[in-house]
Amino acid sequence: MATPTPLAKGILAIIIVAGAGSLAWNLALKDWWASRDGKPPLEQVVNGSGTTPAGKPLAKAAGKAEKVSGELGSAGNPLKVSIVSFHGYAPALVANGNSLKTQADSVYAAKGVNVEFVIQDDIPTLSTIFESGTAHCAWRTSDFWAQEQPNLRNAGHDGRAVVIVDNTQGGDAVISRDPAVRTIEDLAGRSVALLQYTPSHGMLIDAIENSSMTAKKKASVKMVFINAEEGTAGVRAALESGNVDAAALWDPDLSLALRNVKNSQTVYSTKTATNLIFDVMVCDSRALNKPENEPVFQKFVEGWMEGVTLSRANPDKAVEALVKTEEFFKLLAEKEGRPFIKSLFDNLVWTGLEDNARILGLAGGTNHYERVYRRFDEIYRKAGALANPKSPVIPPQDSFDYRFIKKMLAKNTAASAAAAKPQYVFTETAQKEAVQQKAQVTKPVMVGFLSGKAELTKKAQKVIDEEMVPFIENNGSAYFEISGNTDAVGSHEMNVRLSYARAQAVVKYLAEQWELPTARFKIVGNGPDRPLCNEANPAGESMSLEDCRALNRTTRIGVFAR
Repeated sequence: MATPTPLAKGILAIIIVAGAGSLAWNLALKDWWASRDGKPPLEQVVNGSGTTPAGKPLAKAAGKAEKVSGELGSAGNPLKVSIVSFHGYAPALVANGNSLKTQADSVYAAKGVNVEFVIQDDIPTLSTIFESGTAHCAWRTSDFWAQEQPNLRNAGHDGRAVVIVDNTQGGDAVISRDPAVRTIEDLAGRSVALLQYTPSHGMLIDAIENSSMTAKKKASVKMVFINAEEGTAGVRAALESGNVDAAALWDPDLSLALRNVKNSQTVYSTKTATNLIFDVMVCDSRALNKPENEPVFQKFVEGWMEGVTLSRANPDKAVEALVKTEEFFKLLAEKEGRPFIKSLFDNLVWTGLEDNARILGLAGGTNHYERVYRRFDEIYRKAGALANPKSPVIPPQDSFDYRFIKKMLAKNTAASAAAAKPQYVFTETAQKEAVQQKAQVTKPVMVGFLSGKAELTKKAQKVIDEEMVPFIENNGSAYFEISGNTDAVGSHEMNVRLSYARAQAVVKYLAEQWELPTARFKIVGNGPDRPLCNEANPAGESMSLEDCRALNRTTRIGVFAR
């Protein structure tokens, strides 16, 4: 079989990529329903052909714009938003009156704006959606958006995200079927099934690159890419059949696999990496740039936020909105029950104004959205996912239109104040309990010290700022072990004492300069006792003796789930 070109890979990525639930969600039910008497295969449901289980014809997915009249947001020209069948978008459906089109008694109707949601589970490219006029806005995950914005510009269009609508916190994970595979480092020499260029793929790449595996061991992790047509159902099937050791999955197939596979366990997930995968709504710049349209987009964002409040207060209402409007969730409810759909809500956060302010750094903290956008642009360029690898890098701030969230925050100082508070409470008691388990992943960082000294140099501080702090911020809910380490040269007792002092210096810097709670960190001095490379046989890791010793001298940061 010929190797796909970068262009082919990029096109494939756009077709298969699905943030925290999307294309594969629908394919996940294909096998369940294709074999049922009198039920059409689910691909007929997705493609808009055939009939529903009740025998009613299905409307085909919108492929081109209908004739419109009036101003944007009016009944004759509703703001159209392309979404997929995903529970993260339930608040918007609730705000629309449990309907794809604005109902008279809905939040959006009360705001005087008409919104129409268009289900497009085949995930057209943004250039296709915007050029055809099928929709003014479309869902994307922040990593997917980092892939596609360069392609969108190359096609002569552009867009901006206007709101973060959900944050997966447990809905994406790497899981294993072997009790011996408990950490990312345990994946060395193992096979992992996944869909290529999806958020779960990006999460796995990020975790492997940040792990303490040597380059040789990192290369030994075998990624088994499942065909896009099979979706996450195919990924789950590969794990359930025992054809692979682990899988990178998202809900609902993630929850189903954990339930169905004996001895399955979570290796690493967004329950720990809480600041990694966000869903956003991206809107066509041509519509955004018209001054007369600004109130329409403002009401769209505000209405979604009110839907978040309503859905949090009454999750059953959110389930009802999904089942009533999306064939996928109707089938899922019949197969697994409504309580199963409701349980999926536990693995993500519908992001309200306070969450948007925190994630976007508008309350004084780190802008996690821009950090993730920048990081995944780097990951996917390196992996060959862009249709045009030579596309210029887009500054993250040029990918988001902050007007609408900022306007809401200007009127809601309470949300800004709440966003400025720590998202999690960390205690020494909880830290001691968390570190009893193995670290899910351990990152070695080359924090340099002068010979025999434990004081941080300016260069060492810069390394901490650039390589350690983003890793900590990624894993927003985690506790950490900071360990000092040495090579085997010199006195063992002196090395242990010195390594502990160096780890202390790192934690002190993190607490004083980054205002991170010291209760979040366990300090360890390993000396030469936890080598990452065998200094007696560095060739076994394809390394020189000096490189081997340098790796062993790294300061390491281990991640522990709370």
